[in-house]
Amino acid sequence: MRGLPNLSVQQLDYLVAVHEAPTWGDAAAAVGVTPSALSQGLAELERRLGVALFARDGRRRVPTDAAAVVLDHAHAVLARTQDLARWAERRQSGTAGAVRVGMIDAAATIHCAGGLAAFRASRADVDLRLQVSPSGELLRELVAARLDVVVCVAPAVLPEGVTAAPLLDEDLAVYAPAAGPAKAWGPWVTYPVGSQTRELVLDALRQAGRSVTVVAESHQPEVLGQMVLLGLGWSVLPVAQVDRSGIALRRVGTNPFLQRTLLIARRATGPADPTVDALISAIHPTRRTA
Repeated sequence: MRGLPNLSVQQLDYLVAVHEAPTWGDAAAAVGVTPSALSQGLAELERRLGVALFARDGRRRVPTDAAAVVLDHAHAVLARTQDLARWAERRQSGTAGAVRVGMIDAAATIHCAGGLAAFRASRADVDLRLQVSPSGELLRELVAARLDVVVCVAPAVLPEGVTAAPLLDEDLAVYAPAAGPAKAWGPWVTYPVGSQTRELVLDALRQAGRSVTVVAESHQPEVLGQMVLLGLGWSVLPVAQVDRSGIALRRVGTNPFLQRTLLIARRATGPADPTVDALISAIHPTRRTA
């Protein structure tokens, strides 16, 4: 039986850096080594695995198909190693340390704002760090162990190594420009390609038998609302955010057009973290509709 390859966390970190950075030099800078040392480390990783991870394309080095498999392993190992390092640091220092939470804008400013405030008031010893980003980016940061807990729109499939619980079902409604026929239904201003909410919206429109022509995009519902106000197009937006913005938009119909589910997600592996558990309890009341 062949023994396990003697891989180092540093070599796996090099591979992730090359994948995420725009250039080889940027990858080397990200991990604090010279480009030559980066190349040597990755060559040693290939030697120990017995698998080519890069091929030459002129002067460029491009990943092979095998690199994707090793990269998935590298992400998992680095995430668990970072979790362990942070746990050990807290044990040594005797402090709660930092909790890194990521949320979509609706969660940070509306649905979870009270819970975050209550947590900060009751846990002044915790360094609470908040990142507000689209759902896809938040989940990638969670998998990479750069965030501890995430509130996001439920994806079609959760990333491997992530566990989640429903937080709430959020109402979305159709909003139309003030001028123009109410039966037009379009063109549309909506979220960018890759957004889970965009996919939900477009799927609901098609199921309703509506044609879909997208003329403008933004990750920010307030910006989309302003586009509707200017008459650039129609949109499907979270009711709570439109109401909070104070923008006087013409809503089409009194019932929600669709709902999106918001999740609280965290990594499924790693040492238990009571501080993260306390934060989740603060922002996770009984599931509701908003």
